[in-house]
Formats: sequence, C-alpha cells, structure tokens
Amino acid sequence: MIGFVFAAMALALALAQGALAQGAFIVVQSTTSTQNSGLFDHILPMFAARTGIEVRVVAVGTGQAIRNASNGDGDVLLVHAKSAEEAFVAAGHGLRRHDLMYNDFMIVGPAADPAGVAGAKDAVAALARIAGARAPFVSRGDDSGTNKAELRLWAAAGIDVAAASGGWYRETGSGMGATLNMGVAMGAYVMADRASWTAFGNKAGHAVQVEGDPRLFNQYGITLVNPAKHPNVKAALGARFVAWMISPEGQAAIESHVVAGRQLFFANAAE
Repeated sequence: MIGFVFAAMALALALAQGALAQGAFIVVQSTTSTQNSGLFDHILPMFAARTGIEVRVVAVGTGQAIRNASNGDGDVLLVHAKSAEEAFVAAGHGLRRHDLMYNDFMIVGPAADPAGVAGAKDAVAALARIAGARAPFVSRGDDSGTNKAELRLWAAAGIDVAAASGGWYRETGSGMGATLNMGVAMGAYVMADRASWTAFGNKAGHAVQVEGDPRLFNQYGITLVNPAKHPNVKAALGARFVAWMISPEGQAAIESHVVAGRQLFFANAAE
C-alpha cells in the first residue's frame, strides 16, 4: 500500500511538470487559524512564483474541512486533528498524511482572572478551576481542531460542558477570531491557538493565562485528496503543492512567517 502511495505521488509530480498553465489553480481545505494568522498570505505567493499554481483556500473549522474534502470539494487538506486526518486517509479519501508544522494552544482570559489560573502549566487543572468558579468560558463549539482539543481537556478534567452549555459555558459555532471577540466582550476565558491569538488585534485586557502544558501541543498535517476516490481532484497540481510544503523550501517559508516579532509555526515535516 505504501509503495502504491509513493508511486501515485511520483506519477502526480511527473504529470505536474506538463500540467502547469496560465490560470492553473487548486483548492485547499484548511482552517481558520492558518488563514487568520496570515500564514497563507505569506507563503502562497512564494509557491505561485515557483510553480505558477494559484492556491485558493477554503478556511473553515477542521471538522468541516475534512467533511468538504471527503466530498471531493478540494484537492489538498491542511488541518490540525491528527486522528481525524488519519481516519480520512483510512477511509480512502486521502493518499497519505504528512506532519507539516506545529505550534501550541493556550488559554487566554481577562486580567481580573476570576478563576485564579494565571501562570498555570496544567491545562486540565486550570479548566477544572474555571468550571469550579463558574467563570465564563467561550468555546468555538464548531468541531474545529481547536474545539476537538478543548473538549479532550474538559473530558480529562471530568467536566460535562454539555450540561453547562448556555450558562457559564458558551459556544459560538464560529471561527477563532469571532470566538475571541466574544470572549473579550464577555470577559471570558477562551482556548486559542497561539498563531490566531498573536495575530488577533482586539485583545483589550485579555492575556495568556495558561500555557506550556504538553497536552496543548498543536500538530498540523497535509494530505493530498485521493483522485481514485474523487476523480475531479487535480492530483498533479495538488501533489506539487504537498511536495513543496514538505520540502526544505516550503518548510523554510513556513518558519519565516513572523507576526509581532514572534514565529507562529514551526516546521516538522522532516522529523
């Protein structure tokens, strides 16, 4: 199976050499965090200059991005929920998933810190304190990679947030930017990825309260959608994008994205 995957990728790459033409483009199903952080604005012009291929990004929550790609509505999937990505490949929707880059999640909150979690390194214990204090917490609630990670931590803390929904626990059903805006307006805690928080412009009095727990690690992956399952997929062009993103040039492009003096993503395709 692995040999078949490599052969398919090699064939797609070979075909790409003859497929490039003015106006060639692919669709990448990805996340709001990669879009809102400015990563794509930074790296896609480099890829286009190198290959002549335009990349059109659909930025939604990871769960929706995977559903879209499972319907064949995209050529490449770039999200951050590894087990769900592996299930996508196992179901035959993707050829192979590659680790691409990582950063981390954190819990941000108001300066008043009503739950007293500032400086905590244990995210599960911090969430238990927030729940115990019934301090307002705003969740994306959108099946995104961030939401999936947050729900795993609540479960580890033994907190039933479904029962608290509509009370101290609120769900926006929206992307990271909209959720952060609501959290700031409500004086609530929010779990966010570092890239989105760094690029977020409406911080007001909010600050990072909890970070550094290994359970807040945030891995991104990239997968070519399987053309055997979805014949409309532009496999040759999509394979060219995947190959560039995991190449030394693409990995360097990712690491060169800096906002407010901070590198937002760390490449690890070769690790």
